[in-house]
Parts: sequence; C-alpha cells; structure tokens
Amino acid sequence: MHLSRQPQPRYLQLAAQLREELRHLQPGDQLPGEVQLATRFAVNRHTLRRAIDELVSEGRVLRQQGRSTRVLARPLIYPLAAGSAYSESLSAQGHGVQARLLQRQLRSATPEEADHLKLGEGATLLELHTLRLLDQQPVSLIRHRFCASRQVLLEDYNGGSLRQYLAERQLPLHRAFSLIGARLPTSDEADQLLMPRHAPLLTVLTLSHDLAGRPVELSLSTSRADRFQYQVAT
Repeated sequence: MHLSRQPQPRYLQLAAQLREELRHLQPGDQLPGEVQLATRFAVNRHTLRRAIDELVSEGRVLRQQGRSTRVLARPLIYPLAAGSAYSESLSAQGHGVQARLLQRQLRSATPEEADHLKLGEGATLLELHTLRLLDQQPVSLIRHRFCASRQVLLEDYNGGSLRQYLAERQLPLHRAFSLIGARLPTSDEADQLLMPRHAPLLTVLTLSHDLAGRPVELSLSTSRADRFQYQVAT
C-alpha cells in the first residue's frame, strides 16, 4: 500500500516563506502589518497569525500588542568558564554591550545566600540590579549580591562591566560554579526585556571567588532564552 503524502497546512507553508524572508532582514526590523501581509499572500488574517505564531515560538520575531512585529537576533553563544565575563565575552564576538545600573539596595541575606557567601545568619547584603543590552536591545537582568562590607568598594559603580570595575580595583574574580535553570518571566521582567510572557527565561546562579578562593559575589542572571545558548567548558 502506498501512503500519499499529506499536504502541509497553509499556515506552515506561509511560516516557511516568512522564515526564509527573515534571512534578509536585520534584528529590529519591522514586518509589514497583518493586513498587508495577508493581502500579499492571499490568506485570511487567522492563517497569517498562525504563521507568525510559529515564528514567535521559535524566537525569530517579537509581537507586541498595538505595535508592529519585530525581527529578533538569533541566539548568541556565551561560554561558561571560570574566567569568562559577560561583557568581555560578547564584546569579543563583535556586539555592542551595555550594562545599566537600575537599583542599589542593602537587605538581609537569605539562609541560602549567607551559606554561599560564607556569612553569618542575618548578615546584610549589598545588591546591585543591572540591565544588560546587546546592540541596544535588552537581553538580561542581573542581581549581584555582595557582603555589605564591599559597599565602599562599589560606591562608584554606576554601570558597565562589573567584573572589569572590580579587576581595576585589584579584586579579579573567577567563576566557582554556575547553576542553570529556566522559568517564565514575571510581567515586570517581560516588560523590561521586551519579550512575550509565554516565552521562557534562562536563569544562571553564579558564585564567584577571588584569587584566594574566598566567595565574593553571588549573582542571578535572567536572560531571554531566544537570545542565549550557554556553552559549558569541559
């Protein structure tokens, strides 16, 4: 018995056509409006939306309510090695990297944080919140936790590479361990990272030591999963 091949649904055919056209567009470019695309491909808007939904789920485009659909950059490879640093690694790949300081606060450490940083119960932490942008597009939110005794050392930090800032002050750090996870963003995270609520975030909890092996920084990064692939050194 010969099985005839079933024709591919029209929305998947259209998604393939649009996927090919994205190769000729740049990150940040906007797609034409739904009415214009539906007319061009002679389909109804429901079929067009299903096709674009495929591209959204693949992380190729971003649809924002009330705005045009934008082209996203393909995932970047970030090496997770002992000496790797966010800004330096991605700058070396030719990307414009920015780090904006969003907030600075003192708070009590959780038991887990105190254990990682070898602090006493109820110790005070200095926490810095930064937003990382690649080629002017927001991609990561990072919470950097330090013992409050580092407050004077960090009082002049207002943005840029935190690793470089510390190294220039004779406190170079290296990664002791990283724990990778995934979850959905909160509404605030989705707004700050310009991403849909149903798309996943990659989370990386990293403990960094000084050259003597003492714990200095516990950071938690939340990054758009459509923008990053983490490469683990062996």
